[in-house]
Amino acid sequence: MINNIKSLILVFLITGITISSCKKTEYSFGDLVSPSDVVLTATVVGVNVANPNGNGTGKVSITTTASHAVTYKIDFGDGIVKLVPSGTIEYQYLTPGTNEFTIIVNVIGTGGITSTLSKKVKVFVDFQIPTAILSSLAGTGSKVWIADKAAKGHFGNGPISAYEPFWYNADPNSRPGCAYDDEMTFSKDANNNIFVTVDNKGTSDIIAAAVGFYGFSAAVTGDCYTLNTLSAGAKKLVFSNANTGSTSANSTQIQFFVPGNGILNWGTGTNYYEIISYTQSTMLLRTIGIDGNSWYQRLIVK
Repeated sequence: MINNIKSLILVFLITGITISSCKKTEYSFGDLVSPSDVVLTATVVGVNVANPNGNGTGKVSITTTASHAVTYKIDFGDGIVKLVPSGTIEYQYLTPGTNEFTIIVNVIGTGGITSTLSKKVKVFVDFQIPTAILSSLAGTGSKVWIADKAAKGHFGNGPISAYEPFWYNADPNSRPGCAYDDEMTFSKDANNNIFVTVDNKGTSDIIAAAVGFYGFSAAVTGDCYTLNTLSAGAKKLVFSNANTGSTSANSTQIQFFVPGNGILNWGTGTNYYEIISYTQSTMLLRTIGIDGNSWYQRLIVK
C-alpha cells in the first residue's frame, strides 16, 4: 500500500514537471503608446527683410520632437522621404526659384503607432542652368541620347571619393542588350525648363544592389528587369550645384534630379546625376548608387 502511494506521488510529480516544461514562455512588449506632444519647426536658412524666403541655398533646418517617439519619417514635399531617427535635419531643396513645400512628419511610436504633423515652407533657390549645358542636352528643342556602347568605359564603377571609374570600365558592347536600346529624349520649353522622356523598350539594366529600390525581390540572370518607363511621360528635371565634393578640375559641378524611379538607361538606385563632362554630342554622368559607390555612364547623341 505504501509502495502504491509512493508510486502515485511520483507520477503526479513527473506529470507536474512535464506540464510545467511544456508551458509557453510569455513575453511582454510593454504598452503601445501613441506619440504625443508633437512639435515641428522648420526654419528657412538666411531669412531676413531683404530675403524673406531664404538666402538662395534652399536649406531648411527641420526639428521634430515628441513624447514616446521611436523615430521620425519626414516627407519633404518634393518627392523625397527619409527616416530621421533624431528628428533633426538640415534639408536642402533644389527646385530653382521660389516654391512652397508641405513638410509632413510621421512620428512613429511603439508597435508602429504614428502621429502626424505638417508645416508649409516657402523656399528660394538661386540657380540658373548654364546656357552651354542647356544647349548640349536639348539643342534648340530636343535631343535623343543613347549609351555610347562602342566606347571603353561606357558603364563604370569606382569609390565614392573618386571621379573616375577606377574599379570597373565596361568593354565595348559587353553589357546586356537591355542596356543598349534605351533612348533618352531631353527637351526644353520656352522658359528653359529641361524634361526627359525615357524609352527603355520595356526592360532596364539594374545593378544587383538596387533591385529592391525598383520593387523587385531578387536579382535575375542577365540583369534585365521589366519596367515601363514610358508610362511616366516627360519628367521635369531639377538642376542644382552638385554637393558631392567635386571640383572644377574633375566635374562641371552641376547635377540634376530625375523624379520617380530616377532611371536613366541604367538603374543604380538613385535619382541624382552629376554631369562630369559634356560636348554637343557626348556626356559623362556620375551618380552615387544605393550601394554607396560611384557609377558612371557615357552617353552620345543618337
